[in-house]
Amino acid sequence: MNETNAQFPSNVHHGHNIKKLRDILGIKQEYLANELNMTQQAVSKLEQKEKIDDETLEKVASILKIPPEAIKGMTDEAAFNIIANSYHDNASTISYGCHFNPMDKIVELYERLLSIEKEKVDMLQEMLKEK
Repeated sequence: MNETNAQFPSNVHHGHNIKKLRDILGIKQEYLANELNMTQQAVSKLEQKEKIDDETLEKVASILKIPPEAIKGMTDEAAFNIIANSYHDNASTISYGCHFNPMDKIVELYERLLSIEKEKVDMLQEMLKEK
């Protein structure tokens, strides 16, 4: 057994690990298929394979923004630890239901508040003119 294989459990199912990690990250098969230039059905078949070649694993890991070792050596109990330790700001590719830029909303709110204050000033000036 070579050194690289010695660190990974022998009963690891690469395809199942890809599916688990993809599900944890909220990534759909269609997205992964598009990024890998393959069909959704091909990704489904990939997730059924016990062993996947290193080149494909590298591509998938890059898309999921996780280390390839996560796929090669992940056991069920390690899945959440791997995500917690290797997932850094993947918001650009994963949607958590937030379909707007929070800074834009803050600016929008500030502009509305400013507009209301201007209206108040205008009303007060009108009231002063009447007196």
